[in-house]
Amino acid sequence: MLAIVVTWIANSLSIYAVAYLLRSVDVASLRDAFLAGAVLTLVNAIVKPIVVILTLPLTVLTLGLFYFVITAFCLWLASVFVPGFLVQGFFMTIIAAILVSLFSAVINRALSNVAGDSAGRGR
Repeated sequence: MLAIVVTWIANSLSIYAVAYLLRSVDVASLRDAFLAGAVLTLVNAIVKPIVVILTLPLTVLTLGLFYFVITAFCLWLASVFVPGFLVQGFFMTIIAAILVSLFSAVINRALSNVAGDSAGRGR
């Protein structure tokens, strides 16, 4: 349960940071960023594994580069469900998805270390 919350926070902060850096990503407010992060976490947990399995031959054929398109699709799908979150353009969506993934991985790692440290101190 804690891992899902950490992933949600990491995705939300990543989306907000990428919206600050790129013009093609627009987030209306911090609340919308957290809502988009929640939707992206659900999409990554439910939809992405199915799409990865269905497109595995194409991903292997492109030596893994198609995985970036899958990640961009998940980001675009999250933007469809959140009215205050907008991603514009195909290539910029791919760039935004790569940045969100990188930022989210760093934030997720940092938050997991903090959560692990605080959980270890209580023993």
